[in-house]
Amino acid sequence: MSYGFTSKCLYGDDTDDEGGCDCSGAVVFPVYQSATFTHPELGRSTGYDYSRAQNPTRDHLEKIVSTLEDGAGAIAMASGMAAISAVMELFHAGDHIITDIDLYGGSIRLFDEIGVKNGLTFSHIDCSQDDAEAYMTEQTKAVYIESPTNPMMHIVDIRKMAEIAHRHNLLLIVDNTFLSPYFQKPLLLGADLVIHSATKYLAGHNDTLAGIVVASTKELNDKLHMIAMTTGGILSPFDSFLVTRGIQTLPIRMEKAQENARALVKWLENCKSVTRVFYPGRKESKGYEITVRQTSGFGAMISFEVDRKERVSEILNKVRLIHFAESLGGVETLITYPIRQTHASVPQEILDRTGLTDRILRLSVGIEDIQDLLNEFERIFA
Repeated sequence: MSYGFTSKCLYGDDTDDEGGCDCSGAVVFPVYQSATFTHPELGRSTGYDYSRAQNPTRDHLEKIVSTLEDGAGAIAMASGMAAISAVMELFHAGDHIITDIDLYGGSIRLFDEIGVKNGLTFSHIDCSQDDAEAYMTEQTKAVYIESPTNPMMHIVDIRKMAEIAHRHNLLLIVDNTFLSPYFQKPLLLGADLVIHSATKYLAGHNDTLAGIVVASTKELNDKLHMIAMTTGGILSPFDSFLVTRGIQTLPIRMEKAQENARALVKWLENCKSVTRVFYPGRKESKGYEITVRQTSGFGAMISFEVDRKERVSEILNKVRLIHFAESLGGVETLITYPIRQTHASVPQEILDRTGLTDRILRLSVGIEDIQDLLNEFERIFA
């Protein structure tokens, strides 16, 4: 039977025991902390051999996330970067990939350092406004995007990009970390692969590293499973349990964090020290109409620009309730300085093209009492 989204976060799409789950009646799916599995006899198997290939706890997580994204299957990896690395193994030396220019800095580093070393070529373009077809060649195999982008919050029309990619027999890969499947489902918009840094909103508590790739077809999922099993960067059973537990509260956390974010956006818009606010839910945002069409919410990620560079250190040195730290998507509000943290390795040329300056800060809004967050901002900017 099919459930609503929140029920799927708890059970997947079926409450029947799956993948080796015992018959104890345990409400919580067990952590199968086993590296290997016995066989009843020669020629018979429980379906599990070795945890690098398959593990019941990881299988349970993969089924839940695949269900949430309306996919054909998923693989859970040891980090978001491990998930992106697994996807890159689908390609061969000489292949060309078009990527958005405004991506998480680690993704750009992976493409430009490891990908290029392995014989891939990349074109970094602004997929929110550049003509992707103008950059396609006979060697182009995929388009890789985020929407919203990190950290400038550009919005890419996923459905339109999927139509363009498929017209040229290309894969469309979408990093959906910022909005999660609660607010956005790229596969239903035409994407072929969806990537999550599950460390972020899916796990939701800043206590584990994880990455997940969801495929639109069984063929793609089987290829990725082979890659994950062979390269070995899979998610451990206990970390799979932590992500599964985090997903159970995903809808509640996303709603509360978004509510807080919208209140903070209003405050920032009226702050004289803030010159620009980047948030998909602002009607003045360039991609607002696209966002409304392809999402069910705006999320809880905000970037903002202050009036002078010196104010950045003033803000970061004053925070108490808000944490000055990398990452995002947890229950705590985090403030990040992208140009020195998440995007420190990004070439200056790309920074210039995206508009990321030393006056821009990024907020991952948590679920604290909103008045406490507003009081923190009043104190910081006083």
